[in-house]
Amino acid sequence: MTDTNALYAVSPLDGRYSGRTAPLSPYASEAALMRARVRVEVEYLLALADLEVTPLEIDVDERDQLRGLYRSFAEEDARLIKKLETEGHAGFEATNHDVKAVEYYIRHNLPANSDASAWIHFGLTSEDVNNLAHRLLVRDAVEDVLLPELHGLADTLGGMAREYRDLSMLARTHGQPATPTTFGKEMAVYAGRLGTAIGRIRRATDGLRGKLGGASGTYAAHHAAYPDVDWQAFARSFIEDDLALGFEPLTTQVNPCDDLATLFDALRGANDVLLDLDLDMWLYVSDRYLGQEAVAGETGSSTMPHKVNPIDFENSEGNLSKANSDLTFLADYVTTSRLQRDLSDSTVKRNIGGAFAHCLIGYNKTAAGLSKVVPNEQVMRDDLDDTPAILGEAVQTILRREGQEDAYEQVKALTRGREVTLEDFRDLFDDLDVDEGVREELHALTPATYTGVADDLIDDLE
Repeated sequence: MTDTNALYAVSPLDGRYSGRTAPLSPYASEAALMRARVRVEVEYLLALADLEVTPLEIDVDERDQLRGLYRSFAEEDARLIKKLETEGHAGFEATNHDVKAVEYYIRHNLPANSDASAWIHFGLTSEDVNNLAHRLLVRDAVEDVLLPELHGLADTLGGMAREYRDLSMLARTHGQPATPTTFGKEMAVYAGRLGTAIGRIRRATDGLRGKLGGASGTYAAHHAAYPDVDWQAFARSFIEDDLALGFEPLTTQVNPCDDLATLFDALRGANDVLLDLDLDMWLYVSDRYLGQEAVAGETGSSTMPHKVNPIDFENSEGNLSKANSDLTFLADYVTTSRLQRDLSDSTVKRNIGGAFAHCLIGYNKTAAGLSKVVPNEQVMRDDLDDTPAILGEAVQTILRREGQEDAYEQVKALTRGREVTLEDFRDLFDDLDVDEGVREELHALTPATYTGVADDLIDDLE
């Protein structure tokens, strides 16, 4: 799409964000779906030729030529299939059917001496081709485009965790000052969560399953033609060995799509982790815990020249929220069908690419935001020093260890609802009836060092 055409695109995915969504085009475009259908039809044809009961013979040269139809699939091939569907071509009338147009496209490209024409799409229903084509595209889109972006984010977060493992900062629970943590540990939490989410996505991708059972999932047409062939075994071998997908044995005309729903849910889980991260990073920027590198020439506000806004995290938040809405809809919708088949899922599945595109933009924007932020160590230290009340937890816990039953109440009376200083704590320590060693232990407490084993927790990252 040219820059001019992008300005008139109906969707921002093909307009404003077309440069960011371009990596998904080989997997999510209509041309990509055409190519995947050609692949399924060709490989199925070759599998039929390998069955001893069929008279179909395809030599090495013709096999290479047939596989070249999808391996070298180009724009002109996509345009020809669309022409066969909408206008007709080379003696074929317009099909008004996208899968039938693919069948005619393969027939049109057979060698002149080929006897394979009658065997293209033999015994199949369109959903046999479509369910396999969609899964090939979804699998590769996730593995080739989305997962590398997620791994990159996990690596970035892991790097930040290690770099800032001992950078103390004030934590907040319920928005209020709480026991200190380290910036590195907080980034490690997100790195660990994202790693877990990536594992779920990988398992879901590996679990994609295809069907080849015909119009009602009974292999009726196949069985009528060759009743002595174990068509289930044939289908399993074709799907598992030739297409590297799992095999779904029990279906209606439609693959139940529970596998796709599992994958969509897994992607949504990763997006939820990043949405949580986006919100926290936005708040850290707002609290000046994080500074942002200004981009030369970039405008932060149309009226306030000084502003450097956390726009990447905000953009990511919007796109990931839209992606999750779409993924939830897709997961709910594709798992239902009236009786043995209705066509509503067909148009819905064409929107999988849109959901993936919003994921990709969100991942890109989170990565861009992370690349610009730098911890403001002085602000973090000042905030800790200005909030000594957070030592109350440590003080009352040490006193409990020493057997003082009213330790909590003593610290509560000192700190709750009022501002306290380190000197207030030290006055309390001096009045306590404790061993001198314990008193020294209490005097040594500071907000900046009260971080437990936060720095050691970074080592739990794989």
